[in-house]
Amino acid sequence: MQPITIEPIAVFRSPFGSKFGVPRQSGLVKNLRGELHFLPGYRIPAALKGLDGFRFLWLIWGFSGNARRGAAESETQQTQKHWSPTVRPPRLGGNAGMGVFATRSPFRPNGLGLSAVELERIDREALILHVLGADLMDGTPVYDIKPYLEYADSRPGAGNGFVDQTDWPALEVNFSESAVVQLRQESAFTDADLDALKAVLALDPRPRCQHCADRLYGFPFRGMDIRFKVQDGVLTVIEAAEPESAAGSGTNAASLTSTASSSSTSDD
Repeated sequence: MQPITIEPIAVFRSPFGSKFGVPRQSGLVKNLRGELHFLPGYRIPAALKGLDGFRFLWLIWGFSGNARRGAAESETQQTQKHWSPTVRPPRLGGNAGMGVFATRSPFRPNGLGLSAVELERIDREALILHVLGADLMDGTPVYDIKPYLEYADSRPGAGNGFVDQTDWPALEVNFSESAVVQLRQESAFTDADLDALKAVLALDPRPRCQHCADRLYGFPFRGMDIRFKVQDGVLTVIEAAEPESAAGSGTNAASLTSTASSSSTSDD
């Protein structure tokens, strides 16, 4: 069988500057905004005719945040070298193994992701799709877009496999007064931005095997480094800082980001 070659048609723009913090599935943070920017050659108005008649879209995209490949390796070669037939889903605490095809692990033979997102609006002048609820980090390549069809794609009562066997309780999220001031004044966060960030944090972005009450976690969101601690089910945002100052601040945000188990999204 002959292999095929695919190329991105668009790039996704997201508040997430790294894979750490990205919701583990699409639709979990319904008010999280993102944009699809078409690449030259696909920035064609006629290709979007009729798209505004659909409320939801399927995005087929690439796990671009996986381990860096060698200079001479293609993305396909790098992905095939690093995929494993079994993975440890974070939903099971990172301790139990499952077959890769029973999960949404980013380390797959072909490194492709699939997400259902809500189409908020189409900027027809700039040819940008504004969407809600995506689980992609900034810069993710998008390979195809298809309309979500309720009559064909919805399967009520389908179940969730081993995911139904575990609970993932939401965290209570609080912001320190100084963090709110930093976000509003230094990065002009709106109420909608804060609501989206709060919903992201409530999902508990920490790796399942790294739950230390005295540890300072952090990830970039909308150009700011969000630093927080979690204790007794309560997540408190301690501060928000410019990424440049975060690099020399002595926090372990950067090292934690590199240990997250996803590329643009984590697997169940």
